[in-house]
Amino acid sequence: MRSYWIRSGADGTVLEERNIPIPDPPEGQLLVRVRAAGLNRGELMSRHDLHGAGGDARPAGTEGAGEVVRAGAGVTAFKPGDRVMATSRGTFAEYVLMPAAVAMLVPDTLTWEEAGCTPLIFLVVHDMLVAQGKLTAGEWVLVAGASSGVGVGAIQAAKALGAKTIGTSGSPAKLEQLRALGLDVGIETRGPHFYDRVMEVTGGKGAGIVIDAIGGTVFGECMRSMAYEGRLAMVGYLDRVLESTIDLATLHAKRLKLFGVSAVGRSPEQRAAAVRGFKADFLPLIAAGRLKPHVDRAFAFDELAAAKAYMEADAHVGKIAVVM
Repeated sequence: MRSYWIRSGADGTVLEERNIPIPDPPEGQLLVRVRAAGLNRGELMSRHDLHGAGGDARPAGTEGAGEVVRAGAGVTAFKPGDRVMATSRGTFAEYVLMPAAVAMLVPDTLTWEEAGCTPLIFLVVHDMLVAQGKLTAGEWVLVAGASSGVGVGAIQAAKALGAKTIGTSGSPAKLEQLRALGLDVGIETRGPHFYDRVMEVTGGKGAGIVIDAIGGTVFGECMRSMAYEGRLAMVGYLDRVLESTIDLATLHAKRLKLFGVSAVGRSPEQRAAAVRGFKADFLPLIAAGRLKPHVDRAFAFDELAAAKAYMEADAHVGKIAVVM
């Protein structure tokens, strides 16, 4: 089968196409014929010298959707022909192995492109807003870096959960697109220049949940913009800045919570538990048509290099799909 692999080099990440055997599903796993997969910036971060260079190539793609071909021993929840989606390594291929414990049936409300772009982003958003963020209806959610895949997903989910949203972007055109996706207040800025507007919008209280998808250059401003007992989710570093100072007096006096959002280091059981929470809280919203990823553009399997360049140019709003 055809499969793309990715390798970190001195000048960024490099894609390699390989022809490898179709794997047999071991116990507890599914062999899935991939129909679509989502492209995620995390795979390309070595371009920013954040995860080093060199090392062996690894299967490319971290989420996808397709049809079950065969189930391994012990799998009873899925059968051949089922439409499934999951986070799994190697989804930029004609076939992929998916752990049954993290696979989900695809609701009829999603196209293949949408299903392929759903698992990773909305698992991250569920972690930020529900599992750790404890979002309640009526709260303000501020997203620094709102046009990113996780930013758009956070705006959509926050609105579906009854919250109000503020987002930052350096592009007026992107902010206009985001308003159509549920953004209540857009702030045009590429730097730490949004505190005054956030305070104005929230009546001087600040945002209950703040999502930093940009990095260290805006971290301090994000903290300033938090409400009493606010929560801050650190999820990205588009600015390549991995350090920032913390105002301990504000952290102390306002009883703030700061947390990271990453699947790195999670055990298989922790990943399975996250999927169970997602299925309970978000899957009904998806099945009802109230929540779905915004796919900015879909590329053919042969155009993966072009999809990678499109993401690196920061030209998109939301998700980029790769269709098999």
